[in-house]
Amino acid sequence: MNQVVKERLPQLEIFRALAIFSVIQVHASSFAAAEQALDSPFYYVYNWMNIFFKIGTPGFIFLSSFVLFYNYYDRPISRKLVSRFYKKRLTYIILPYVLVSCCYFFLIAILYHGFLQDPTIADLKSLGTALLTGTAYTHLYFIFISIQFYVLFPLFLWLFQSFRENRLLLSLILPVGLALQWGFFFWNRYSLQLPNKASIALTYMAYYMLGAVVAIYFPAVKSWLTVKWSEMSRRQRTLSTALWIGWFIVAFAHVHLWLIYRKGAGVPNSLWFELFWNVHCLLSSLVLLQMAFYISRRGSDTLVAWLTRLGELSFGIYLFHPFVLLVYRWFFNKQGLPSESVGYLLYIIGGSLLALMGSLVFVQLSFRWLPFASWLLGNVPASLRRKSGGNQEGQSTPSVDTHS
Repeated sequence: MNQVVKERLPQLEIFRALAIFSVIQVHASSFAAAEQALDSPFYYVYNWMNIFFKIGTPGFIFLSSFVLFYNYYDRPISRKLVSRFYKKRLTYIILPYVLVSCCYFFLIAILYHGFLQDPTIADLKSLGTALLTGTAYTHLYFIFISIQFYVLFPLFLWLFQSFRENRLLLSLILPVGLALQWGFFFWNRYSLQLPNKASIALTYMAYYMLGAVVAIYFPAVKSWLTVKWSEMSRRQRTLSTALWIGWFIVAFAHVHLWLIYRKGAGVPNSLWFELFWNVHCLLSSLVLLQMAFYISRRGSDTLVAWLTRLGELSFGIYLFHPFVLLVYRWFFNKQGLPSESVGYLLYIIGGSLLALMGSLVFVQLSFRWLPFASWLLGNVPASLRRKSGGNQEGQSTPSVDTHS
C-alpha cells in the first residue's frame, strides 16, 4: 500500500498547548468556583477560569479527530492499516489509560478509604467499573471517550471516503454529528438518565465531526489559516470577524449563565447550559486553530518553541497534572486562609502554575530518563526520540493524533 505523505503541521502543537493550558485552569479553579469562594470579591475570576476554559477538552477532541482524518482520509483502507492503527492505540493510549487509572484509583483508596488496611473484592470490582466508565479519576473520562471513538474510526473513515464524490453527503457530516449529540442529550435527559454522561462519546460527536470536516476540506481551510489579514479576501475577513465576535459573545454568555446559577440568582433550564457549552466549544475549536497558526507565524521564536514543547508533552501533562494539584492541595491546604482574601486568589493561581510547570518538567524528565515512561505517559514526542536515537514516524504517530 502506498502511504500518502501529508504536510507536517507544527502549528497543531501550539493548539495542544493552548488546550492543555485551558484544561488546567478548569481543574485548578474547580473547588473555588463550585463552592469555596462564592462570597469572594474575586469570585468572578474563579468562575471565569472554570467556565471560559472548558474549551480545552472539546478542543482536544476536535483536534484528535482532525489529525486522524487528515492523516488517513486519503489512504485506502486495508487490514494492515486498521491493524497498525489499533496496535498503536493499544500501546500508547489504552495501556497508559489502564495503568494511570489504577494508580489514581489506589492512591485515592489509600488516602481516603483505608484501602491497605481492609482491601475487599468490592474494591477491586469498583476498579473494574471505573476502568469501564472512565471514572477512576475526574479527568480520565477523556481518554475513555477517545478509546470509544477509535473503535468507531475505521467505520467513519470508510463511510466518509465513500462520500468523496458526493458533496451533498459530505456537507451533512457536521449536521449529523450535531443531531447525534443532541439526540443523545435528550434521550439521556428524558429516558436513560446516565450518571456518567460525560464518559460517552456521543456527548461530543459534534466536535469529532467538526474535526473530520475541517480535515476533509483542509486545503481550502488552510488558505484562511495562513493568510495575513491584509491579504484576506473580503469573504475571509467577514467570516473571521463573525467567528471571533460570535465566539466572544457566546463565551461571555456561557460564563454569566453559570455565574447566575452559582450565585443563586436563578436556576436556568439545563438545556441552556448544554446549548451555550456546545456552541462555545465549537466556535472555540476554530478560534484556537486560527490562533495557533497566527502564533506560529507571528510569535517570537522563544514563545513558539516553548508552546511547541508544551504541546508535544500535553498528553502526559494531561494524565499527570491532577496528581500535582492533589499534592499541592494536600500539603498547602487552605485552612486558615479566608476564601475572600488575596491570599486565596494567589493560592489558586499558584496551583494552576505549579500544575502546568511541574507537570511539564516531570513529563519531559521522565521521557528523557525513564525507559518505560511511555507505558504511563504515552508515546515519546518525536523531538525527544531523535535525541535518544528513536525513529520518527511523523504526523501519523499516536503522540500527534491523541492528546487530552
